[in-house]
Amino acid sequence: MPADLLSPLTLVVGDEELLVARAVSEVVRTARAADPDVDIRDLDGPDVVPGDLAELLSPSLFAERRVLVLHAAESLSKEAAAEVLAYVNDPLDEVTLLVVHAGGAKGKALLAPLQSAAGRTLAAARITRPGERRDFLRAELRVDGRAVEEEAVGALLEAVGNDLRELASAAGQLVSDTEGPITAEAVARYHRGRAEANGFAVAERAVEGDLAGALELVRWWSMVKLEHVLVTSALANTLRSMAMVASAGRAPAAVLAGQLSMPPWKVEKTQRQVRGWRPEALVQAFQAVAAADADVKGGAVDQDYAVERMLLAVVQAREVGR
Repeated sequence: MPADLLSPLTLVVGDEELLVARAVSEVVRTARAADPDVDIRDLDGPDVVPGDLAELLSPSLFAERRVLVLHAAESLSKEAAAEVLAYVNDPLDEVTLLVVHAGGAKGKALLAPLQSAAGRTLAAARITRPGERRDFLRAELRVDGRAVEEEAVGALLEAVGNDLRELASAAGQLVSDTEGPITAEAVARYHRGRAEANGFAVAERAVEGDLAGALELVRWWSMVKLEHVLVTSALANTLRSMAMVASAGRAPAAVLAGQLSMPPWKVEKTQRQVRGWRPEALVQAFQAVAAADADVKGGAVDQDYAVERMLLAVVQAREVGR
């Protein structure tokens, strides 16, 4: 672990809870590895009153190693913020002050001087964009140098969702419990209950004409009481991607990816899915999905039947259009 994590001031900037927690844990682990008896203290910015920091950051008689974690520094009062700035101008060698600041406009006057004084600054900005989430998950899967297919990254996102903690946990389990390259097939095998039985897996089978496979998955889905609307939504998204790719022409996937704002692996996959579909068949499938979506959102007494009828209509539209 980097020795400078025990510098007098380490700054964590951002409000992504998982990344903040990891940064704090890394500093604490490093401190405990250096001194098992290290004194760890946590403070929340809104609760700090003038004098609290002065007491905790003052020299001790025996110069014991200390770590003070100050959360939500952007919420410090002016007086408490002034105490922090006064301390970082003349810090103690035996104390590591770890300041967590959300990084926004609030508390900006404190952030700039902390960035100048910090021995190390760790970024923990919130991850909101799909591309950033893919980058995060890809890095998690490659943590041990493993080869990772882009389609596997997409499959794991579809299986787990967008929650960063769940993605990190799923990636960690996959890496530790499997060997060899991480492929979409490996994700499907490992997350059999989630990756195979989710809306996009159902949609994939339906647009490929595999009615039996789609019905098998959606019936398993029904038994675990997951939401029908996720199936209709996934199928609508899949058909929408197919229509976009079909209308974009026969350019290479790498070229279409930029034009359609889709990753190349998804363009290639969608190109395979759309083969054999005529434009009028896609329209017919869209209509069936729209009707089913209205049904599962309150218009149908039997939502299971509405979804199964939709899958049959989509597969029939594909066959008629061939």
